[in-house]
Amino acid sequence: MEYRTLGSTGTVVSSQCLGTMTFGKESSEEVSHAQLDRFVERGGNFIDTANVYSGGLSEEIVGRWLAARRGLRDQLVIATKGRFPMGGGPNDAGLTRTNLSRALEASLRRLGVETVDLYQAHAWDPLTPIEETLGFFDDAVRAGKIRYAGVSNFLGWQLQKAALLAQFRGLAPIVTLQPQYNLLVRDIEFELVDVCRNENIGILPWSPLAGGWLTGKYTRDHAPTGATRLGEDPQRGMEAYAPRNAQERTWQVIDTVRQVAEVRGVSMSQVALAWVAGRPAITSVILGARTLEQLDDNLGAAELHLSEKETDLLTEASSPIVSDYPYGTPGIQQRSRVLNPPN
Repeated sequence: MEYRTLGSTGTVVSSQCLGTMTFGKESSEEVSHAQLDRFVERGGNFIDTANVYSGGLSEEIVGRWLAARRGLRDQLVIATKGRFPMGGGPNDAGLTRTNLSRALEASLRRLGVETVDLYQAHAWDPLTPIEETLGFFDDAVRAGKIRYAGVSNFLGWQLQKAALLAQFRGLAPIVTLQPQYNLLVRDIEFELVDVCRNENIGILPWSPLAGGWLTGKYTRDHAPTGATRLGEDPQRGMEAYAPRNAQERTWQVIDTVRQVAEVRGVSMSQVALAWVAGRPAITSVILGARTLEQLDDNLGAAELHLSEKETDLLTEASSPIVSDYPYGTPGIQQRSRVLNPPN
């Protein structure tokens, strides 16, 4: 396992982070604890959860695992999130002080800890001024209930606004962004990556395997069946089979990942994870395994470094399809300036 600093902080985290969205739903408590044990055995120290994962059960499973392993808590960096509804009331959701104060206290109880290392806004809240959210984060840091603040699923302007407001008001900074990022979904490169690089915000990609697509388990024009996420629910959210199957780019990317994997003698999952881990501003890649076997395979990517040729091959094959403006070549040229152009 390799290690990196958490965004602009000096806290050190493993380059892979164990995501726990499967805990209590797709992974039993026994399997979840086995994953946590294996992750730590392999050098991992960064665990990410959220209050809405399995309705709070994911945090409880992590909490019971921690309670049974005395002395381990201080060796780990634990992250969780708040924002989405945990109740039916009008104030049981959002990035308000009202909701986040209750959500954080509940997360601390479920995890059985006094402090969360990284507390994240799970998504933007259009009804709550971001100043209110940043003020809550700062108060929580000063109270010792959280160490750092982060956000997830923000757009470029939202992240930039939050980062600058925190800076100029002297509040706890935003140190991480948790977005979807993988070879099939690269849209954060249009603006979010630049914001993160400019503001020294670490990126924590979720769904680095595109919901299983980049493992090679799905085939063209054959809807999946059986005990896989799409086999059980082919219409599953952004991972849905039909829309991606219809895009030639999907199969172009998958074929290229397979090509690199076969030459290197590693799994397609490891190639896809290694590509994400090597991108600019990446702090730690969030793994989301259902089984211990899947986790073992994912952990094999921790020390896999792709060659420049392999990286370029994957990057070219997965280039996002964009219009000329503002993100295409003509738009980029308008924003460019060369001090000493070649003759």
